[in-house]
Order: sequence, then C-alpha cells, then structure tokens
Amino acid sequence: MTEQTTAASFEQVADVRAKSPTLIEGLPGHGLVASIAVDQITEQLGLEHYGNVASDEFPPVVTFEDGLVQDLVRVYAGSDPAVMTLESDLALPEPAFEPLSKCVLEELSDDFGRAIFLAGAPAQSEEEIGEVTGVATTDDIRDDLRDAGITVPDEHGLVGGITGSLVRECYQADVPAALLIVRAHPYLPDPKAAKSVTETALEPLVDFDIDTTALDEQAEEIQQQMQQIAQQYQQMAEDQGQQQQQVQTGMFQ
Repeated sequence: MTEQTTAASFEQVADVRAKSPTLIEGLPGHGLVASIAVDQITEQLGLEHYGNVASDEFPPVVTFEDGLVQDLVRVYAGSDPAVMTLESDLALPEPAFEPLSKCVLEELSDDFGRAIFLAGAPAQSEEEIGEVTGVATTDDIRDDLRDAGITVPDEHGLVGGITGSLVRECYQADVPAALLIVRAHPYLPDPKAAKSVTETALEPLVDFDIDTTALDEQAEEIQQQMQQIAQQYQQMAEDQGQQQQQVQTGMFQ
C-alpha cells in the first residue's frame, strides 16, 4: 500500500493585485537568517497579510501577536514592489516539508513569477560571516545571480531540509527560483548575516531598498527574540536525528 502524504492547504484572506511578484522564503533555519531578513522585508515594505497555509503536520501550537491569535505559516504580499513572503513563527518538523512544498507549488505558484529561497550555513571563521553564494533552477536565474554579483559555486552540492524540498519542487515544476546560501554564526541567531544577504543579494535581485540599520541597532534584542526559535529548531533537529542546516564541503541544508 502506498503511504499517503498529509496535505497542506492555502487559504487566501486578502486580494493583493501584484504583477508576477517575487516570492521570498523566510522559514526558520540555521542562524534564523531567512526569518530575520524576511521579517524585516515584510515590515518595511508594509506587505499585506495575503493568506495562510495549514496542515496537520504543523506543530500543534497557536501563536499570537498584538493580542491576536494568528496562523503559524503565513503569506504576505504587496504590489509596489511586487513581493510575496512566506513566513513561519516556528521551525517545521520533517513530515511537514513535502506537504508545505507541494502546497506552495500547487496553490501559490500561479501567484508569483519567481522564487528566492534562503539557507544559512555555519561560517568557519568570523570573516566568512555574511558571505553569500547562489544556485538556480534555470539558466536565466543563474545569469541573474551573476549579474547581481553573487558568486555561483562550481562544485557539487546537496540541499536538504524544508529549503531543499521547496527548491526541488520549483525545479521539477520549471518554476524559476534561486537559492541563496549565506554563512552565519555557527550557534546563534545572526542579524549580521541577515543584513548581508539583504544588501548584497536580495536588493539587487528584487530591486528594492531595505533599511538594514535596525539589524545593527537591535542585534542583541533580535538575538534574544530569536533564541527561543533557534533552541526549538535545534531540539527538533536532534529529535529527528538530523543536523540543523549544517554545511560541509559541497553540502547544504
């Protein structure tokens, strides 16, 4: 008997008319780089709450902000610039990877023109923190990376975790997508790495302007706020017998 994968579903809650927006993924991963960067982008661009993703494979928790309960996995969108973001308040367990990835491609891919995914990778030295490399699902996106001054590695590599699952779905569905790998602090949430990937990669790729001074001024506060998510992510990875987005030679998660 074939094992059935629990599905995820998308519920749209607002009508945001944007022409072929760029989807930027901001799910919790190593260094919370994606979460920190995309949260800053969503807030500064004033993106509207576009919809929610739900699945039985998501953690059985409720999150809230400003005194209101909200869905765990949310999508935001705006038309000027045309940007869509995917965010989660907590790291997602492995069984949720495939349902979420398929939901994004089956129910959201018609709403965006291309996607950018972010993966933090442990830096081997202080000097490495903030270094960004990129890979693409199409020749055109690879050209975009090079035109933006982003290093495209020549060596073989492997991408796992929720980011790898999402990139795989884009590749198999011929959806133009880029994966940005940024070196971050080996153990702590890293606003410095989030600032770097925003300024050196996201801004030239998406053609918007994000004020990242808050990431410098509030680095300690952001680290404290994100530490709980980082600890939860690490515990989840240990429970699953996995390493959290550990990067070895030519290997990414």
